Amino acid sequence: MAIDQSFVGRSYPPTEPYEVGREKIREFAEAVGDDHPAYTDAEAAKALGHPDVIAPPTFAFAITFRAAGEVIQDPGLGLDYDRVVHREQKFAYTRPVCAGDRLSVVSTIESIKTLAGNDVVEIRGEVRDETGAHVVTAWTKLVARAAEEA
Repeated sequence: MAIDQSFVGRSYPPTEPYEVGREKIREFAEAVGDDHPAYTDAEAAKALGHPDVIAPPTFAFAITFRAAGEVIQDPGLGLDYDRVVHREQKFAYTRPVCAGDRLSVVSTIESIKTLAGNDVVEIRGEVRDETGAHVVTAWTKLVARAAEEA
C-alpha cells in the first residue's frame, strides 16, 4: 500500500506533558558517552546560566520520536513500519531541555517523497514547555524500504 500523499501538512494533537527528570538526563548522557558536567551536576549547569541540569542535544529525540509514534501508527497514512529505517535527525533549539521541564510535542508530516521505490517521510516535532514557549524543533526522516519483488 502506498503512503497517502494527502497527509503532508497534517498535524497531530499535542502529547501529554513529558516531565524531564534528572535521572533520565543522566542515563541518556551516560548512554551516549557524554560526560559534560552540566548533564549531571546542577551546580555546573547553574554556573552556565541554567536553572538545573540540562540534557544533551539529542535527548529531544526520545521525546519527539515517542510523539511521532502517533503518526507512524496512523492506519490511514499507510506506512509499513516493519520496513522502516531511521534515516536522519536534526534539531533547532531555542533553549536547552532542562530537568523539571514538562514538554509537549505537536507532530506534523512535513513531506512524503518516493526515491528509488522507497517512501521517505519527514516528521517535524515542535516541542514546547508548559507555558507554551518553544524549546526545540526536531525533524525525523524515516525510510520505508520498497517491498522486494518475488
